[in-house]
Amino acid sequence: MAFNHRRIIYLLCVFIALLILSLALWANNDPKVTTDIDKGTFLFQCEEHRTNGALDDNGQLDVSVWNIYKQQREGWDTLLSSLNESSQLVLLQEASLTQELKNYIHNSVLEVAMAHAFRLWDTAFGVMNLSKVSASRVCAYTATEPLIRFAKSGIVAIYPLSNGSELLVVNLHGINFEWNLTHYKKQLEALAVELTEHKGPIILAGDFNTWREERMETVNKFAQRFNLIEAQYGIDERERVFGYPLDHLFFRGLIFEGAEAKLTESSDHNPITAHFVLPAR
Repeated sequence: MAFNHRRIIYLLCVFIALLILSLALWANNDPKVTTDIDKGTFLFQCEEHRTNGALDDNGQLDVSVWNIYKQQREGWDTLLSSLNESSQLVLLQEASLTQELKNYIHNSVLEVAMAHAFRLWDTAFGVMNLSKVSASRVCAYTATEPLIRFAKSGIVAIYPLSNGSELLVVNLHGINFEWNLTHYKKQLEALAVELTEHKGPIILAGDFNTWREERMETVNKFAQRFNLIEAQYGIDERERVFGYPLDHLFFRGLIFEGAEAKLTESSDHNPITAHFVLPAR
């Protein structure tokens, strides 16, 4: 009887795991974005909006990048508040659109754009942009992990700047569980058209899951194609696997003043903050 009881529990656990996986994979095929977290609906790949000002603060532009680990650790809201207070743009990976995060965004009076990666128990997960002004255009991109079949998402957004130019921002969560990099390279190449067509400043940032040399080389070569430079860090506590940092920020068309990645206990990744000044036009 004890053996049968354990076997029933085991089969039940397997069934629940498969059910969770099937829910996560449901409706994952088409990339979709939302800028309305109250509705929580992801209907279109791209949205266009009338902007409400320039992203920068009188020519100063500070950008933070953070894998928030689905807000699973205590203190995520405190650190996120600090990042939003000191930055005009915060790029999150592994954001979980819980009621707690919705409340935080409303209370902080922030504009939001989120690209849907997958959904579990009616909660959407994906990359998210938080800013004090809205983007004029946002588009979602997704790529499916070849092994575990969960999707990773990315956002391409356009923000107006006070010098009259437009900043293209890519917020990306890179495919993780793949050795030969076929899908990893396709995920990057899906963004190439947007980057090629944009003639102004660019920021390419996120959790690229660059945990071995070949992944680093792939990302560096991709960035070099668009004349992007990687930020250098005065304090560099970025999360590393096998000695390689996972999180990166590349840029062009902006004057770089410095960057730091400081330790935190509020996620399994430490946030990046980079500081820029707009060039005169």
